[in-house]
Amino acid sequence: LDDDRRIDESEEEKSFWNMNVLPILRELETEDNVESLCLACTKLYQVLNEGDMLGKRFKRRSMLLKTLYKLVEIDSDPLCLKLAKIILSLTATLRNLADLPRARCQLVCSGAVSELCVALEQRMNDKDVCTYIVRIFSKLSSYDDFCAALADCSRCYVLFLALLNKHQKQQDLVLRINFILGNLTAKNNQAREQFFKEKGSVDTLISLFHTYHELDLNEEKRCHERRREEKSNPKHPSEAEDVLIKLIRVLANLSIHPSVGAALAAAHRVVELLLTVLEYKSIEVCEELVINAATTINNLSFYKVKSSAVQDKKLRIAETLLKLLMSNNMDGIVEAVRVFGNLSQYHEICDFIIQKKIHKFVIALLDAKNQDVCFSACGVLLNLTVDKDKRSLLMEEGGIGKLVDCLRDFGPADMQLACLVCKTLWNYSEDITSSASCFGEDTDALLVLLTSFLDEELALDNGLDRGDHHKLYWETEFKPVAEKLLARIRTHRSSVSTVTVTAF
Repeated sequence: LDDDRRIDESEEEKSFWNMNVLPILRELETEDNVESLCLACTKLYQVLNEGDMLGKRFKRRSMLLKTLYKLVEIDSDPLCLKLAKIILSLTATLRNLADLPRARCQLVCSGAVSELCVALEQRMNDKDVCTYIVRIFSKLSSYDDFCAALADCSRCYVLFLALLNKHQKQQDLVLRINFILGNLTAKNNQAREQFFKEKGSVDTLISLFHTYHELDLNEEKRCHERRREEKSNPKHPSEAEDVLIKLIRVLANLSIHPSVGAALAAAHRVVELLLTVLEYKSIEVCEELVINAATTINNLSFYKVKSSAVQDKKLRIAETLLKLLMSNNMDGIVEAVRVFGNLSQYHEICDFIIQKKIHKFVIALLDAKNQDVCFSACGVLLNLTVDKDKRSLLMEEGGIGKLVDCLRDFGPADMQLACLVCKTLWNYSEDITSSASCFGEDTDALLVLLTSFLDEELALDNGLDRGDHHKLYWETEFKPVAEKLLARIRTHRSSVSTVTVTAF
């Protein structure tokens, strides 16, 4: 039983309880005739329904349920059916049982998924029944075993899409379905593909996006002054924001699948909506919504496809992310830098980065002592150093020393990051004439680190917990570029000869 003591009770609810519910409960407590008890239960159900108390938490619910539970022991099937109807009206019995591992296992093993899907299909027009079943799915979808069972039920995607289209403005239903879809597509590549291939899946998400974006805009207009005052103390997301958060999470998860992600990258309406969110919503107002939108753009920017909407809008995306990059939110900054890491493969974006002095900020991020931040920052710098005219910026901003520090701090355990650093320094040093003038006071430290990391036994010992993948990456990716960089530095320590190379 829930603790109902903390729930506020209105005068209207109190009056309704005393006038209508309490007399029936007293009758149930004193009556011993089964037929009379059945009639009283029928009357109680009707009264609770009239008072909108079925399936709802209210001040005296515990008292109501205690009275009913006492009657369960009476040996009468008709009475038990009457009691079950009231008690189950979704105390949310199945949903609460889902929190218990044994009960959850039985629900999965007994075929409850398919049975609930059938019930959902048969009662599609009954908003309340649909909401109850979706609540059960929502609770259970937080668990991997249930997600796997639900993903195997091929009809679930059609049902969820039908519900979203039919009850588009039923916020609690839409929110929970998107939460379920987000959980289904979080780890399961097959689920991503199956959902995407369902007819009208993306169109439905776009339609929902428009609906709740409009609701959110209207809410912002009404609360503009209040929101401005609360910027320093972010509140919980509004109902419309919450739907958008869950919906964008579905898009972000779908975009992980190679063919689905490539298709979404070319979907101009999807990219436009994500950009719209980043343009009108600040991270101070709704952090999770903005970060989800930036994450999805980052995922889509990974795909180099014909007619890419991300490529077409790359300068607008860069302008939008500049605001996020300059925020005080580290998670937002990391997502923005990740996007710049992908987009900086285009010359226009590299020029934009220099023009807006973003490179200075990216180099400063190398001091963050955060592995993910350093990896993203190195990605941007690697692309910048492909252009000969931009290489000197690394030395001017102290970037060489910071890259060497990253190599020292994270290289042994993260060969991908170590490889990025080496490739960046390789590009930077293409026109080297002297190691001292090229790498300055960091030359000796760089030599020691490269020599150490190229020692196979030492390098692989430092990455023991990463298994065969670590060894393979060290052999195929890191070692070739690190050996070339080390040879170049040694060659030019006392020589002024030049070596012609190709930028990575």
